[in-house]
Amino acid sequence: MSYPYLSDVVKDYTGYDLPLPLATFGLFVALGALAAAACFRAELQRLHQTGRIGPAQRRGVAVPPQDVVSDFMVVVLIAGVIGARLFHILEHTGQFMADPMSMIFTRSGLSIFGGLIAGTLAGMVCVRRWRLPVRPLLDAAAPAMMIGYAIGRIGCQVSGDGDWGTVANMALKPDWLPTWFWAQTYDNNIFGEVLAAPGVYPAPIYETAMAAVCFLMLWALRRHPFRTGWLFSVYLILAGVERLLIEQIRVNPVLDFLGVRATQAELIAVVLIALGLVGAVLLGQRQADDGKLLNPS
Repeated sequence: MSYPYLSDVVKDYTGYDLPLPLATFGLFVALGALAAAACFRAELQRLHQTGRIGPAQRRGVAVPPQDVVSDFMVVVLIAGVIGARLFHILEHTGQFMADPMSMIFTRSGLSIFGGLIAGTLAGMVCVRRWRLPVRPLLDAAAPAMMIGYAIGRIGCQVSGDGDWGTVANMALKPDWLPTWFWAQTYDNNIFGEVLAAPGVYPAPIYETAMAAVCFLMLWALRRHPFRTGWLFSVYLILAGVERLLIEQIRVNPVLDFLGVRATQAELIAVVLIALGLVGAVLLGQRQADDGKLLNPS
């Protein structure tokens, strides 16, 4: 069962039909953003207190770096939404050419990698403007981005926004596994699409689970002894592997790029994994000093 709006949840569990036109997807994205901001702020405060990040310069005034998180999140979220919509359009150019306005203003159709790339670039501009070091900020943001992604994917599952998988093969389902974890029909999904039984793989559930595990790994590794930027490199590897795995059970347009047939997400995932591996190798040496890195690049 899907609940596109908060009113759907209230009606299903209480029987009351209340006018609550709040999209559940948006609510979970907001919750994910709040969780990411809290995680990011906590890590920046830790790094500042240990002398690894100096103060931010905001309007000519030196402030603790965690004080700019609110402004940072607003910029990243706006850029992320724009980037996510742009990459989705690039992936579905035929549909866009047929009806541009419907794709621009639709409530669905967002590419997570488009949001990641655009949001990261916008965030780096802010970091430079506030005269903060880039690599330590990326390290601090790595666990935050992963937990935000995990919570945001819950919104995809609850609302039934179309990010589900291919038709589930029930013959492969282990007997001990609950059916809902293997196949769902997403009744009352936001598109009004009817999915025949037994249903499709609930890909958002798998992504939330994988992203939560990745978050725990990054959080456990955040006190690593290696050079700044190493943790973000690990994030790139984990994010790329997670998406590469989930793409095997999702239906997305296949592109022909330099003779390679793959989805846009698969191509970007491979690039992220490659960049992450290079970064992890180059930055995988222990710090040469006592860890006081106020001005690393």
